[in-house]
Amino acid sequence: MKLQLKRPICFFDLETTGVQVATDRIVEIAILKINPNGSEEMRRWLVNPEMPIPPETTAIHGISDEMVADAPTFKAIAKEVYQLIKGCDLGGYNLIRFDVPMLAEEFLRADVDVDFSKAQIVDVQNIFHKKEQRTLSAAYRFYCEKDLTDAHSADADTRATYEVLLGQLDRYGDLPDDVDGLAGFSVGRNKHADLAGFLHYDEKDQIVFGFGKFKGQSVTTVLQREPGYLGWLLDADFPRYTKKIITQIKLGQV
Repeated sequence: MKLQLKRPICFFDLETTGVQVATDRIVEIAILKINPNGSEEMRRWLVNPEMPIPPETTAIHGISDEMVADAPTFKAIAKEVYQLIKGCDLGGYNLIRFDVPMLAEEFLRADVDVDFSKAQIVDVQNIFHKKEQRTLSAAYRFYCEKDLTDAHSADADTRATYEVLLGQLDRYGDLPDDVDGLAGFSVGRNKHADLAGFLHYDEKDQIVFGFGKFKGQSVTTVLQREPGYLGWLLDADFPRYTKKIITQIKLGQV
């Protein structure tokens, strides 16, 4: 079954130095752009993270300090990457919990102001977990009847994710074949206002803190009542995208 597209969708996968959004860095990014006419564009970059890659992380994805020593930094490629995905919907595996927040953090660190609020997000992992509950390698075997021999290579994982989604569309007749429907099924309404999950929407659609002593309280109300809290938040080790949303709330832009 063909994926019905109103606009391009970019499937992407990241390999990183670790799993901490605020402090770890990208070492590889692969993007597969699918256009409504069916044409495809694949891009891959190795990235110098400007920090050591832990040996236990290298053991997972196979990327060492030596391999990225002469690679560009993310800041050097940030505008090129953003131009590729700008105005597109986004697809990937475990996208909501990790890849989107990590990519947003790197963009902001590189002084590229991004806005993913208008992008529909299709998380193939969530579809898989709702239907079968396995890993990407198992999903690839189950839906595509092939072995994922280069697992944890960003370009192989990205291509496999797209093929798994096509396999899911073939297998499940009740699965919508358009991005809006797939986003609704795989992700639903995103209850996080900041991608990383520190800020939530409550039942009144207000943005509230999801952590700390003000958990569940309106961000706007807290910042008005406790103006010094803003300074602490901006100095603390929160993701830049979280800080951006908090600043926008303070300025009345959200």
